[in-house]
Amino acid sequence: MAKPQQPRPVVLCADDYAIAPGVSRAIADLIRRDRLTATSCMAISPFWPEHAGWLQTLRERADIGLHLTLTDAAPLSAMPHLAPRGRLPGLGRLLALALLRRLDATEIAGEVDRQIDRFVSNFGHPPDYIDGHLHVHQLPIVRDIVADRVRSLPNAYVRVCTEPASAILRRGIAVPRALVISALGKGFRRQIDRARIPANRRFAGVRDFDERQPYRALMRRFLYSAPPGLLVMCHAGIADADLAAVDRVTTARDEEYRYLASDEFPADLAAAGVVLSRFKALAAPETSSAAG
Repeated sequence: MAKPQQPRPVVLCADDYAIAPGVSRAIADLIRRDRLTATSCMAISPFWPEHAGWLQTLRERADIGLHLTLTDAAPLSAMPHLAPRGRLPGLGRLLALALLRRLDATEIAGEVDRQIDRFVSNFGHPPDYIDGHLHVHQLPIVRDIVADRVRSLPNAYVRVCTEPASAILRRGIAVPRALVISALGKGFRRQIDRARIPANRRFAGVRDFDERQPYRALMRRFLYSAPPGLLVMCHAGIADADLAAVDRVTTARDEEYRYLASDEFPADLAAAGVVLSRFKALAAPETSSAAG
């Protein structure tokens, strides 16, 4: 008789915690329900000092990480090169400066350190991992600083957003965007592999937020034949006025939240042969277990 296959561990990570109250409340609720196993926190946000407290009782149920933010926000201190008017640039400007190697490494390092310090001072614990809002942690110069800082954090890992092009094309969701994000992550992947920094091996969850398909159909494709070491990104939330003031992705977050909180989601996990797990299960799949 064939041995039953063990469920494959997958990390499900909600981005943008603390961007707005409705997003934080939705994410905290999903962690309590064991529907998420990681969340990336925007320590740069004015909401972070309050919202950090909402996660205090949940840190044994999910990985709590830093969502490094270098775009479209006020930096935590003066950055005369990148934010001369007191506001960080849009992604296009940041990307151009990074690819041309025109970012001021000392200035970026200072802001990374300030965001780590603010995370710790309000949450009371260092981040379990570091990733980036709009994946900026993978950009040249920024990635060198992130890799260096992760080494100093206890048992920390990084999120790497690379995927084989064949997997992106087969899935057929936001293909151009997913290919670009993956291409930008290749240098970071080589760097962290050389340094033996823990990281997820595969990545999914990229979408355009205007797809006509229901989010349930997208998630089923993200989970399809989940390869070893898979981390899936999501953007669950409850849209509110604070969110609309800072981000274009609003009602799509509501749909993600409703689906992840529904009875359909665990049924889809079971059908995919997947169990939600924290990162430690990806790093040691022979000891994988359910969330927590």
